[in-house]
Amino acid sequence: MKAGFFQFEPRFGAVEENLERALSVLRTVEADFVVLPELAFTGYLFQDRSELLSLAEDPAHSRTVDSLVRLCGDRNLFLVTGFAERSGDKVFNSALLIGPDGLVSTYRKLHLFDTEKEYFDPGDMPLEAIDVRGAMIGMMVCFDWAFPEAARVLALKGADVLCHPSNLVLPLCQQAMVTRCVENGVFAVTANRIGSVTRPRGSLRFTGQSQVVTPKGEIVHRATADTEELFVTEIDVSVAGNKAMTERNDLFRDRRPEFYAPLGDTATGIGGREV
Repeated sequence: MKAGFFQFEPRFGAVEENLERALSVLRTVEADFVVLPELAFTGYLFQDRSELLSLAEDPAHSRTVDSLVRLCGDRNLFLVTGFAERSGDKVFNSALLIGPDGLVSTYRKLHLFDTEKEYFDPGDMPLEAIDVRGAMIGMMVCFDWAFPEAARVLALKGADVLCHPSNLVLPLCQQAMVTRCVENGVFAVTANRIGSVTRPRGSLRFTGQSQVVTPKGEIVHRATADTEELFVTEIDVSVAGNKAMTERNDLFRDRRPEFYAPLGDTATGIGGREV
């Protein structure tokens, strides 16, 4: 299967311009699926909820989604893209899985980062793995990298590949995704953006370095921190079915869920202290 990412620099608020940039690059791509960054069309760092709502779209009535569906039909392609999703009076930092026949699945970011908590609604849908041409795809968004439970749940639900649209700014994210791959025996495609943004709420510089990582933690390719790049490579998703670490160790069979009860207890934090 051919999988990859498109790393670029969305301009804040310029939905049509950002969409056209992605379409122009992907019009000749040969791939089974490509991952785009978080909030790939609106840009990032909203002033407030009102500004976010003015740019967010309902995927069922979205010119952006319609254009991406046409692209997928023309190229026989699937896309995973970050998207500001409006749903009634709520708005989510979402990832959409789009294919030749339309919108396939939506994931709403569970772990909101910094000022996102002020204007996005927290994700309210379960983590799921979706079959794309025989590969099970799991979606997570940016700061989800810091919560190993998200990747583990996707892997336990059968995900072979973690698709990870991102606007990463912290220095440890890319390497943490290598660990997510090793501890779950999965591939990961992280699509980060590049560039910087200065808004009324402050300034951010994004780290780029989009990457494809194997279940053994091998970095197939990592982009630079500041250059636009479309990268596609062949991956053998059957490798993700082998969870053996040694002849006697299996990542899933060796789990001890009876000792993991605190993971499901929202009232406790580190050391069992209430938070």
